[in-house]
Amino acid sequence: MGKKKVAEAKTETVKAKSVAGPEVSSTKRESRKVDSGRVYIKASYNNTVVTVTDAKGNVLAWATAGSLGFFGPKKATPFAASKIVSAIAEKIAKTGPVDVDVVVSGIGAGRDSAIRSLVNVGFNVMSIRDVTPIPHNGPKPPKVRRI
Repeated sequence: MGKKKVAEAKTETVKAKSVAGPEVSSTKRESRKVDSGRVYIKASYNNTVVTVTDAKGNVLAWATAGSLGFFGPKKATPFAASKIVSAIAEKIAKTGPVDVDVVVSGIGAGRDSAIRSLVNVGFNVMSIRDVTPIPHNGPKPPKVRRI
């Protein structure tokens, strides 16, 4: 085997300057106070997902039962749903919304428990909306059996 050539890359730091003022750092994320928002709860048979957004729909925080360490059939339990809500409340304690509209989807076991936990943690629930999809006509029935 031959010798390996190492190419040195020149690194230059470029600072962006705005027209109106001082240097702007693009890596720092600004935190802003949000008064009202939405909480989306998706409760399936296998997992529970809770997402908190502002009024425009920008995601502020999210958590699932799997991200908290629950696995297998324990992810879809009411206990896991209450733990998800308490974890989200810790994430957005300083900046998060207080007045929330709740949008619930799915038929899992954690949907009622998640709503109750929202109230217990300190969120002011303004409205609850169920957007679980319902089939209008259902699946096509099977063919008639011929013997």
